[in-house]
Amino acid sequence: MDLRGRYADVRPYTVPDVFAELAGPAEGVVVLPTSLDWTPKRSYDLADDADVRLLYETVLREAMHIEELGRHVNGELLVQVWPRLWLPLRLRAMWESRFPDLAPAAT
Repeated sequence: MDLRGRYADVRPYTVPDVFAELAGPAEGVVVLPTSLDWTPKRSYDLADDADVRLLYETVLREAMHIEELGRHVNGELLVQVWPRLWLPLRLRAMWESRFPDLAPAAT
């Protein structure tokens, strides 16, 4: 039995109720606590697009509390990088169903 698919289907993800809760910094350097990022690179420069994407991919996957999202994710920056984030499909779907403006426009 393949358990990998099962875990992806039940893994808990946190999504805020209101987009305005995403009031994290828009500039400077963000250092994540080890509860969110246990890798050697826990410092992310918000002036670097690759750092912003890696930071948001990590926080969106690992945050267990709304406060963690609000502290580290800036809504305006999230909108800018959203199409380029590499996220689990279920996580992306959860965010796009709560915030339809994130979903790609139908062509």
